[in-house]
Amino acid sequence: MTTETTDNNAAADAAPIRRIDAMGVRAVIPHRYPFLLVDGVDIMEENKRAVGTKCVTINENFFNGHFPSQPIMPGVLIIEALAQTACVMLMSSGGFENKIAFFLGIESAKFRSPVLPGNVLKLEVEVIKLGGRAGKFKGTARIDGKVATEAQMSFVLTDKKGE
Repeated sequence: MTTETTDNNAAADAAPIRRIDAMGVRAVIPHRYPFLLVDGVDIMEENKRAVGTKCVTINENFFNGHFPSQPIMPGVLIIEALAQTACVMLMSSGGFENKIAFFLGIESAKFRSPVLPGNVLKLEVEVIKLGGRAGKFKGTARIDGKVATEAQMSFVLTDKKGE
C-alpha cells in the first residue's frame, strides 16, 4: 500500500513524499519469493530518487549455499535489490501497468563491504536519465550509513506478456 507521509519532525530533505510498504511493492513489480528483495520503498522525489529497505535475515534462501559456514549476501542480489527499488519507484508513479522493466546493463559495480545476516540495507537509487522506453540510474547500498555496494544500471521497458 502507498501512504502519504506527514512527519514534520524530519528534515525536509529526509522526509519521503510517499512510502510504499511490502504489499505495495508486490502490487507494482512482478517479483515473488525467493526473488523479491525489497521490503519497502520511500519515494524521496517522484521519478528521481528513492530509498528502499531490505532486512537481511539468516533465513534467506541464498545463505544455504553462499556460504553455509560464513553467510554473505551475493553481490548480484544486492544489485538486483537496487534495481527492484528503482523499478518500484518508477512503476508506482502510474502509467506503467502493462510494462515490465529488464536490465540492459550494469556499469561500475563496486562491492565495498560484505552484507551479512542481521544487516539492514538502505538501497538508494537516483535517476541519471529517463526516456520513454529506457533509462539509467545510480544505486548505492548502505549499511549503517557506510557504502556496501554501488553501481550504475540501465534498463528498458517492454510490454508485459500474459501471465
